[in-house]
Order: sequence, then structure tokens, then C-alpha cells
Amino acid sequence: MRGEGRRGSDSGLNSVESILIVANPEIITGMSNRVIACLQTGKLALLAILVASGIVLQFLACAVYNNWWPMLTVIMYVILPMPLMFFTSSDSSSIMSGDSDSWVDFTKFLTGASVVGSIAIPSILKHAGVICLGALMMELSSFFVFGTAIFLYFVMNREDEYSML
Repeated sequence: MRGEGRRGSDSGLNSVESILIVANPEIITGMSNRVIACLQTGKLALLAILVASGIVLQFLACAVYNNWWPMLTVIMYVILPMPLMFFTSSDSSSIMSGDSDSWVDFTKFLTGASVVGSIAIPSILKHAGVICLGALMMELSSFFVFGTAIFLYFVMNREDEYSML
């Protein structure tokens, strides 16, 4: 009897707690729901960190070189989600599908134009000599961080859709 109690205390659980866990499967289900909720919170935190670092890079590109012209790309970041909000339905699968709907095609065109503009504006400013190479690199890295956040959002959203099935 003493050996059993000692083995239970070595694992961190005494024999009464281990019997309760085995006899009560709701505890395990509740724990798995908590773990899933924690993972969902971690995904959200990762997206928040990516977006915040993209914003920081955007401001650093301007503040470090004391030139605020690179903030023009913020216009494209604001315009980018507008076609998605106005011209598509609530499910994001219509954008990823190959269906030929005129509004979906128009949305893809406007989104692509905004993406190209997000890269083109700092490149043109660098070519014109308005900003330096360091500001251009920070602007492009900010764009790629934002793009990574958007891509991960779509991937996480798609995983949620499949897990509900």
C-alpha cells in the first residue's frame, strides 16, 4: 500500500486523483477543450504579432531615415481589403476557386492591383531618389510580413472549416 502511494506521488498524482481522472472522462474532455482554446489563442497571438511587427517596420522605414514618403504604401494597405469586403460573399472559398463570376474576377483584379501597388510605390520612390535603400528594404519587409499574416490567416481559417466537418 505504501509503495502504491509512493509511485502515485512520484508521477505528480496521488492514487485518488488518478482514479478520479480515469473514472471521470469529462475532466479529460474539458482539458482537451482548454488545450484547443489555448492553441487558438496562440494562433491569434501570432497573427497579432505579425501585424504589429509589420506596422513597426512601416513606421521605422519612415522615422529612421526622417523621410515620411514611404507612408504612401499605407494607402494601398487600406485599399487592399476593400474589394474583398464589398464584392465577395462571406466565405473566402469563392476567391480561391476557379469559378468565373464577374464580381469575383473584378475583386481578384483590384486586389492584385493593390498588391502590385504596395510593392511599386516604394520601388518608384527609390528609383526617383526620394527614399534610400534602407527605407525601401524596410518597406518591402513590412509588405512581406503583412502578406505572411494574411496568408496564415487564410490557412488557419481553412483549417477551422475542415475541423468543423
